[in-house]
Amino acid sequence: MSNPMLNDKALERASGVWAAPDVLTRSTQLDAPRGPGLPPPQARTIPPINDGPISAWKSGTMTVNGTISATGVLMVLLLGAAVVGWMSVKTTVGTNPSFPPLALVGVVVGFIAVIALYFKPQWAKILGPVYAIAEGYFLGVISKAYETFQKGIVLQAVGATLGVFLVMLVLYKTQILKVTDRFRRMVIGATMGLMLFYVVSFVIRLIAGSDSVSFLSSASGLGIAFSVFAAGLAALNLAIDFDFIEKGSAQGLPKQTEWFAAVGLLVTIVWLYLELLRLLSKLQRN
Repeated sequence: MSNPMLNDKALERASGVWAAPDVLTRSTQLDAPRGPGLPPPQARTIPPINDGPISAWKSGTMTVNGTISATGVLMVLLLGAAVVGWMSVKTTVGTNPSFPPLALVGVVVGFIAVIALYFKPQWAKILGPVYAIAEGYFLGVISKAYETFQKGIVLQAVGATLGVFLVMLVLYKTQILKVTDRFRRMVIGATMGLMLFYVVSFVIRLIAGSDSVSFLSSASGLGIAFSVFAAGLAALNLAIDFDFIEKGSAQGLPKQTEWFAAVGLLVTIVWLYLELLRLLSKLQRN
């Protein structure tokens, strides 16, 4: 699942959603009644309303550490659900592992949660755990299926995901990889294109059968090259996620934005893991 959530438009939208309402707009000032001896409305100084140390609109600002904590909570939920999904897969010698129908429900629920968050970022603290649990269950099932046929591949994929994450973090923090507007447009455009390709391929498989897009899962040179491209694109999305978190913290966005950013980062990590899992599977079968 690609991640179009964390970009400049999302940053502006998140800022606007959680901004406090204006106490007195300019039009209200201009239309206010004018008594004798009072200056024109434009020249009046209206003192700001102080609601004390606790505000219903802003109780702290977004920080990098806060986003890390929120991501950690979601990761724990995802791993816990993954363990349940892993254990729900029944394996019998000589037969293919059973695929619980609930795993497909997890994919659908996770997808709906991400789409809802794109339009309603203020729901992140509720929909984030929903996504983590639903997607975690699916990851556990699909990982067990891969592990049944290729022993040790899940551990390799987890290690590769962690390694890529750390490399991208170092490249971003050292400014070797800079997230410019052009970089962001290219990566997001390619990500949306890849997402569309996956959707079209899924529809073709339903209509024409799995052989029509066999290179997606085949161990051919074309199939491996495609997986390398997809995994690389997922890795580049990590840099955009890091940039979003850093910019949001620098701009002092409301603390609730931490959960929105955490979900976006988790979406990218899940996508990267799945792409690396598929790539490693192809390399072992080649």
